Amino acid sequence: MERDVVEIAPPLFPSGSRTRKPRKAGIPEVIDVEHYEFRNGGLVSNNNNANLVDKKNKGKSIQDGSFYDHLADEEVVMSTTHPLGVSERSSSRPFNRDASASSSRPRDAVEVVVSSAQANFLRDFKRLDTVDNFSQHHYASQGNASKQHSRTWVKKVQADWKILENDLPEAISVRACESRMDLMRAVIVGAEGTPYHDGLFFFDIHFPDTYPSVPPMVHYHSGGLRINPNLYNCGKVCLSLLGTWNGNAREQWLPQESTMLQLLVSIQALILNQKPYFNEPAYGRTKGTPSGEAHSKFYSENVYVLSLRTMVYSMRKPPKHFEEFVRSHYFERAHDIVKAGNAYIDGAPVGSIVKGGVQDIEESSESGSMKFRTEVATFMKTVVEELVKLGVKELDDKLKPPPNAESSNKSNCKRSRSSR
Repeated sequence: MERDVVEIAPPLFPSGSRTRKPRKAGIPEVIDVEHYEFRNGGLVSNNNNANLVDKKNKGKSIQDGSFYDHLADEEVVMSTTHPLGVSERSSSRPFNRDASASSSRPRDAVEVVVSSAQANFLRDFKRLDTVDNFSQHHYASQGNASKQHSRTWVKKVQADWKILENDLPEAISVRACESRMDLMRAVIVGAEGTPYHDGLFFFDIHFPDTYPSVPPMVHYHSGGLRINPNLYNCGKVCLSLLGTWNGNAREQWLPQESTMLQLLVSIQALILNQKPYFNEPAYGRTKGTPSGEAHSKFYSENVYVLSLRTMVYSMRKPPKHFEEFVRSHYFERAHDIVKAGNAYIDGAPVGSIVKGGVQDIEESSESGSMKFRTEVATFMKTVVEELVKLGVKELDDKLKPPPNAESSNKSNCKRSRSSR
């Protein structure tokens, strides 16, 4: 007797596993300022085993397939990593076909599309690009488009452009001006592990006529806030490389060696660092002492609150040519910002927040001060209001209320038990 033949019907929906490939994880560049010192030509590791800039990272964005592949009429499960600044909360979610929830499906689809648009913009945003004009630049009045520069000046500025195009780290983006080569604008993303995490910090740059014999001129967009001993509320940037601080010879601008890339990375690593209190020379000698570390803690707490105010300032008045970058950056980091605020309200020390939660803080288990926790809870309401204006959903119900004495004691007890 012949065996029965059973015909197996083809699957209802095509498999997406053969058509989509997971993206490789992009690892943000992290500079540990504790292990670096300044040398001519840049930052040099004290261990002599690291370079200032990873030459393999050319500052190019990673291109990926369209989000809309296989979206219609099937369940989409995507395993993706997130580019710098993109939180898991705001990333795209699996989209399940459910007839019983058809009324909510259009709303979910809109949320996914909006989030993906912000992430795609940040992914494709060029680290270095040129713009037509800089009419709102701080140094716009220093020259004009018809001004002629020396051949040495032009060659040096063009060389700086090329270096920036090839070697800018992921946390720094620059816009140069074709009609005004003497002008440039840069943004630095605050690094995790510092009181500046998730923030955006803008700088206007001007190359004077005698460049590179003299260093560039740099103005910080302060919004009237002093968030660092080296960044004044008037916009002055205090740095030996700029000649605005009396450092030793090896820290000064060297016309034949110093570059614009070196300057930007110095601001990122030497100024916007983990413990900015010790940037002040008079306080540097107290580093590691109980008194010095206590003062550093309170200073960093104040810096974080000012950093929140800087976020609001940037969202309300984003610098020209970076408007969409500012909106997309804070849209994608909104839930991370709120999570960090809640952790600080619960007592986490400032700067202890990294992707995925609070980092190991066994050696510094002291919680944030009550004043700091209350100020964060109070001002986070304003931050959330601005984030909601950007279109971020589900934030109001996630923000924790200001702490009280009872919750503070419970938090300290919990932290004490966890550190044993």
